[in-house]
Amino acid sequence: FTQIPSPEDLQSRFVAKSTKIYDRNGELLYDIFQNQNRTPVKLTEVPEVVKKATIAIEDKDFYKHGGFDVWGILRSFYRLIIHRRIEGGGSTLTQKLVKNALLTSDQSVVRKLKELILAIQVERTYGKDQILEMYLNEIPYGGTAYGIESAANLYFGKHASELDLAEASLLAGLPQRPSVYSPYG
Repeated sequence: FTQIPSPEDLQSRFVAKSTKIYDRNGELLYDIFQNQNRTPVKLTEVPEVVKKATIAIEDKDFYKHGGFDVWGILRSFYRLIIHRRIEGGGSTLTQKLVKNALLTSDQSVVRKLKELILAIQVERTYGKDQILEMYLNEIPYGGTAYGIESAANLYFGKHASELDLAEASLLAGLPQRPSVYSPYG
């Protein structure tokens, strides 16, 4: 077992952000980034429909569990035994945050164990709203769009705070398979 990152690394690590250049009237002229277009936003700036759509699609029991889904783990374990391969599914929103922010995406039992341990630690360290905010700012939405603000701008030409229900629903589904569900994919 190799070293497991600390849950505090979620807030202390360096995260590349976009540099924005505006004209004197406040109009965006250029958005400069390398590989990941990311503009963090506070959870208070995200409409309720975005939060609810994300939770409904990614982890309906987000506010009820302690970082992991027992049935999801059992389902994945069953697939491992029967099909002899690790298949997706069963990960909570917290586990997805941990995987994207602190771990690699390789499919191994060791990585899944690290993810599970870290998810529990993250749930003990941060509140649910803090975790949701980090998730919405971390997750890839297809192409170079990382985080809900960049995704709202890329797909709809607006700020995340201006998203409606239909737009929120589309964006909430993108992280599951960005290259498949993206309108540009």
